[in-house]
Amino acid sequence: MTQKNLILSLFLDKAGHDFAGWRHPDADSDNLFTLDYSINLAKAAEAAKFDMVFLADALTLLPENNTAYTTTFQLEPIVLLSAIMAHTTHVGLTATVSTTYTDPYHVARKFASLNLLSRGRAAWNIVTSMRESEARNFNLEKALSHEARYERADEFVDVVKKLWRSWEPDALVLDRASGQFADDAKVRAIHHRGKHFSVEGALNVPSSAYGEPVLVQAGASGVGREFAARTADVIFASVVNREAGQAFYADIKQTAAKFGRNPDHIKILPGFIPVIGDTFAEAKEKKAFLESQVLPVAAIRYLSQWLETDLSAFDPDAPLPDIFDIDKIKGQKGRFQNIMKIANDDKLNLGQLAARVAATRTHHSMVGTPDFIADEMANWLQTNACDGFNVLPTHFPGGLNEFTEAVVPRLQSKGVFRTEYADSTLRGHLGIPGESLQRR
Repeated sequence: MTQKNLILSLFLDKAGHDFAGWRHPDADSDNLFTLDYSINLAKAAEAAKFDMVFLADALTLLPENNTAYTTTFQLEPIVLLSAIMAHTTHVGLTATVSTTYTDPYHVARKFASLNLLSRGRAAWNIVTSMRESEARNFNLEKALSHEARYERADEFVDVVKKLWRSWEPDALVLDRASGQFADDAKVRAIHHRGKHFSVEGALNVPSSAYGEPVLVQAGASGVGREFAARTADVIFASVVNREAGQAFYADIKQTAAKFGRNPDHIKILPGFIPVIGDTFAEAKEKKAFLESQVLPVAAIRYLSQWLETDLSAFDPDAPLPDIFDIDKIKGQKGRFQNIMKIANDDKLNLGQLAARVAATRTHHSMVGTPDFIADEMANWLQTNACDGFNVLPTHFPGGLNEFTEAVVPRLQSKGVFRTEYADSTLRGHLGIPGESLQRR
C-alpha cells in the first residue's frame, strides 16, 4: 500500500485561534497590525514545509458588540497574501472571498494575478457569507437564504472558471520580430448569460503555465457538502472527533465519485487545535490557563452568534435551552449541528458550552505531548479520517513554534510528512493534477 503523506495548512488567524489567545504572554499581540507579523508566521510555516497558509474573511465585525476579542477585525486577505507572496517561495497562499458580495470578474482577475505572480501558489476559499450584518453592509436588509447563496455560488464558480480558461495556454506569442504579443484567436470572450450573472469576458490576465488556482471550500450542510464535493480541490472540515472525521471523509469522497471526480484528487483537511506540553499534565495546565483567560459573558455572546440567538438572558449554569431548529438557521448549519452534538454528548451547561466553542469553534482539540499529538495525527490519516489538517495554533507565534519545533519533526520521522518540498506549486504539494485544468 502506498504511504500517505499529511497535508498541512496553517490557519493564519490574527493572534491565534483560542478566543483569548491574544492575552497569552507568548502572543505577539502588540504587532498584529504590522506586516512583519504575518510575514514571519508565513515564513515559519514555509520553513516547516507546510503546504499552505490560509486566511479566513468576513465582511462585518465578528461577533458584534464583543470588541474585547480579536475576532472583531479582519484584514483583507488578498492584500495580505500579496505581501506574503513576496517573502516566500513555496508555501501556498489561500484567501477567502465571498461569492455573495463580489462579482466573478473581480475574483477571477485577483486570483489569476496572485497565481501568475506567485508561480502557481494561489488558492481561493469559496464562501457564501451568511450573516445579516454582512448583508446590511452591502445594501441589503437581510442575508440571502441558504439555498439562494449556494445557487449563486454554483454559477459564480462556473463563470470564474470560464474566465480563467478564456486564454488558451499558448495564447501569448511575444514575437518581437513580427510585433505580435498575443494570438487573438486564442483569447476568447465567454459570453456568459445566466440567472445571476451576465459576463462578456475575456479575462484581462493571461492563463498561467502553473495551472489554475486551487479551489477550497468548507461546506458542512447537505447542500454545502454537495457543492464542495462537486467543486473543490481542498475541503476544510470542522469535526469534533476522529469518528466524525471518518464519516465526513467517506461521505465527501463518495459524493465526489458520483459527480465523476477522482476522490483521490479531493483533499480533506479537518481543523485541529494543538495544545502541547512536555507531559500530559503540562499540556492540561496550558489548556486550563487559556480557559481562564476567556470572559464568560464574551463567550456567551460568541456562542449567540453561531446559534443566531441572544443567549445573554439565559442561566449559564442551566442546560442549553431547547429552542433551536436547524431549519431556521440561516448561517452555518454544519457548525450548528456540531454545537448541538457537543452539548448533548458531553452534557454541557450553557456556560460550559460557550467556553468550549470559544476555545475550539467546534474543531477537534488535541491536548498532550508531541509524541501523542503526532501519533494521533498519523492515526487520523491512516484510518481515512483526513488527508491532512488545517492547523489552528491557540496563539501566535508561541503555539505555532511549539508545533513546528516539537510535532513536525516527529511527523517527519514517522514518514508521514515531507522533509523538503518536492515541488514549487500548490498543486504539486497537494498531489492534485489537472482535473480543473481541463478545457471545456
